[in-house]
Amino acid sequence: MARYVREVMTAGVTAVRPDASLVEAAQLMRAQDIGDVLVIDAGRVVGVLTDRDITVRAVAEGADPLTVSAHSVCTRSPVCVSPDDDVATALSLMRRHAVRRLPVVARGRPLGMVSLGDVADHQEAGPALADISRAAPRDWPPAPTRFQQHWPLADEASS
Repeated sequence: MARYVREVMTAGVTAVRPDASLVEAAQLMRAQDIGDVLVIDAGRVVGVLTDRDITVRAVAEGADPLTVSAHSVCTRSPVCVSPDDDVATALSLMRRHAVRRLPVVARGRPLGMVSLGDVADHQEAGPALADISRAAPRDWPPAPTRFQQHWPLADEASS
């Protein structure tokens, strides 16, 4: 069982400048097949921007993702961990701050990320915990809302 963050973290960072547009950030996320990027200014982590931040804090509000900056919708001054912190410390911080990922920083410089899935993969019950952390909500798919319409499948339409 892993004890230190450095044993479970994903090394390396994917980052954008604070003034990068949300389109730039989203394109980088797509290219890297990831759901978040660090927002870094002068080599320091100033925020974490997730695909959900882009959707909920910008697009859903009608903001133009070509003109809105990453820094304006990211989670600013994120909670970070050191590679020398205990995994239990990282888990406690994730729980307390209701986040699934934490930047890993040493001497003010970003080294990587640690996620709930990373930790779960390295614990004794690893694969099971990792599957749980990545699972869809229990009620998936959701019941249609008044904004959704059921479109019949080809088989349904012909019957």
